[in-house]
Amino acid sequence: MRLMIMFDLPVETSDNRRAYRKFRKALINEGFLMMQYSVYVRVCPNKKSAEFVERRIRVFAPKLGTIQSMMVTEAQYQAMNFLIGSPSTDLRNSAERTIVI
Repeated sequence: MRLMIMFDLPVETSDNRRAYRKFRKALINEGFLMMQYSVYVRVCPNKKSAEFVERRIRVFAPKLGTIQSMMVTEAQYQAMNFLIGSPSTDLRNSAERTIVI
């Protein structure tokens, strides 16, 4: 399962920019990888785990802006089409590295 976080945060003031940087850094510390600007993805072993991570994100999410999440299965994620560009070959973005015990 993949958890995707998409966000649009204000960056007009220095406090806004600080909140943006703090949120982005927290996502990376939670194991998310940047797919595109403001679109991050993480591999989760199951839906319950993805819901847990989603609840953790609510804790450190900035108060202003828009943050959306979407859970997709690995099959749905692998069926993604690239109209321009190519998929990332980063091993951290592979479900093969996830071991479920």
